[in-house]
Formats: sequence, structure tokens, C-alpha cells
Amino acid sequence: MVRSMFTNALAPSSCVVTCGLNEECRRNLGQVKEPRWFLGFGGSCLCSSGGRASYLGAFDIPRPGSWRVGAGWLFKGGDKGANLDASCEQSESANEDILMFFFELDLATRVQYAMNLEQYDIAKQLRNKLTEVESEVIKLRENKRGPTAKSEAQDMAISILRLRAELQNAIQSEKYDLAADLRDKISKLEAESLAASVKARVHENAQYSFRLGQRVKHKLFGYRAVICGMDPVCCESKSWMEGAKIDKLTRGPDQPFYQVLVDAHEDRNLLVAYVPEENLFVPEKRDKDTFDHPYASFLFYGMDGAGDFIPIKQLREKYSQPRHELPYNPQDEDDKKDA
Repeated sequence: MVRSMFTNALAPSSCVVTCGLNEECRRNLGQVKEPRWFLGFGGSCLCSSGGRASYLGAFDIPRPGSWRVGAGWLFKGGDKGANLDASCEQSESANEDILMFFFELDLATRVQYAMNLEQYDIAKQLRNKLTEVESEVIKLRENKRGPTAKSEAQDMAISILRLRAELQNAIQSEKYDLAADLRDKISKLEAESLAASVKARVHENAQYSFRLGQRVKHKLFGYRAVICGMDPVCCESKSWMEGAKIDKLTRGPDQPFYQVLVDAHEDRNLLVAYVPEENLFVPEKRDKDTFDHPYASFLFYGMDGAGDFIPIKQLREKYSQPRHELPYNPQDEDDKKDA
């Protein structure tokens, strides 16, 4: 529901149908050789020559000659993002992951509230529901991201032990053809197990350049965002990676990817994006401007002195991230004394 509120606010549609532009404006659309924006007073909207329209509200235009204004894509980057726009990194799975996290928080709060009121039957029902939701979250995560490398290595180790027992029985029974097949399976599984163990160590020791709650900007599209989740590698589907041109990245999919909340004032359609580490940076100047997003209130306590957001305890535990402490700055004490 929250997402539909934002996507409907600036939904692309046909310029002629939505705007109701007059005949002169439609003739101008056919004459423009370069991408242009047109302001149509007939339907009070802003539209481009490409046929995309967004509602802005009523306004007055003194003369038709002022309708045409040269413009380009709002977020400009280098050649690497020349054929992309910010929507390519939009992630429905990341958005679903955040909403499921909120659902868990809400149920846990309701359980505690029922316990405080000594409504034990209600608390028991809510706790059972919370257990079901937690199990479903685990299933969804495994379906989207696959089982963790650590669990893969453990499963393979168990399979190897089972195959070795079967190999020993085959040898004792003098079933040498079967023993040879089992030996080949064990060798192949041991190699896969080694690779999974290495991958598990990489995941456990992943180094992130950004932290939860940190304010960042996108290198290509320029929007302001806040980190709200992280993965050691890209965990999206193959079709999503193809659409986002992940293979064109310098570091490819094997780099940290971040769930980010995009400032609603800059791109109301995007809401949640899944961004590779190489496409983000922290501005040199501290960003303490207003940041609006419908998810910020339940993921963060508020802002710290540097303008970054403070993640709630449950969010830090979800990603096994430590609490961030601002470094002591004597200048802050001097500013307080002066005040």
C-alpha cells in the first residue's frame, strides 16, 4: 500500500491522454529533434517528448512560447550509466524483505504488550503466529538468496560421511564397480565442499565500506539514500542482474550490495534500491538535510550528530553489525560552551 502511494504519485502515462494538450503543443512534439520537456496547462502536468507525464498540479503559463524547456535525465552520470536510469536498481525482493522485517517487529511488540496486560491466551496466539512468520521469512530468504555457504558446506560434509560408509560396505561386499562410482562421487563432493567452505569464510569475513544508517549518494544517478541492509555479494535473481547490467560493473556481482532507502523528495518511484558498493559514495560535506522515507521511522531511532541514522537493535542483529559510535570531537564541546 505504501509503495502504491508513491508509484501512483508520479506514474508514467501517455502525454496526450493525461495532459490533454492542445493541437499546437502536439504539433510541437512532432517538431522537436532533441529530448524536451513540455508544460501543458490543459491537464496541469509536466511531460517530455518521449511521452512520459507526471502530475504537478495547477499552474498558469503566460504564453505558449514558454512551454518548451530543454532538459535531460535528472540524475546524470558517466558512460557506464548512459543507457540506464535509477529504476534499474529498484528491488521488489529488498522491499519485501524490509516489510517482512517490520511485520516481525510488530508481532513481537504485540506479544510483549499482551504479556504486560496479562492476556496470556492472546500472547500465546501471537507468539505462535510470530513463529510461523519467522519460519516463512527463513524460507523466503533461502528461495531468493539460496542457502548460506556455511550450511552448504555442513550439508556436503554430512553427505561425504554417508558416502564413505557406503563405500566401505561396497568394498567389504566386493562390489568394486559400485565402490569406484562412490569414490568418484566422494572426490567431486570434497572439491565442492572445499569451495563452499572458502565461500563461507568470505561471507563471514566480508568487509563493507558502508554501515547501517549511513547517508550516501549514488555516483551515477545522484540521489541521496540511507543504508538499511547489506549482502556480501549480489543476492538478486539473474533476470534482475541482467536488467541492472551487473556484468558491466568493474567488480561485477562479487562485491557487497546494499539495500538503500531513497529520499522520497528525489525519486518517489524508487523507494528501495539494491545498489553495488562501487556505485555509492559518502559526500565530503556532512549531510544533515531533511530525509523523508516511510520506512525510516521503524528502522532507525533518529539521526546522530553527524547526520547519519541510528539503526534499531533488531536491524543491527539481523546483519550482525556492531553499534557505531561517533568519534570524540573536542570542537563539539567548545561549540556547546559558546552556545
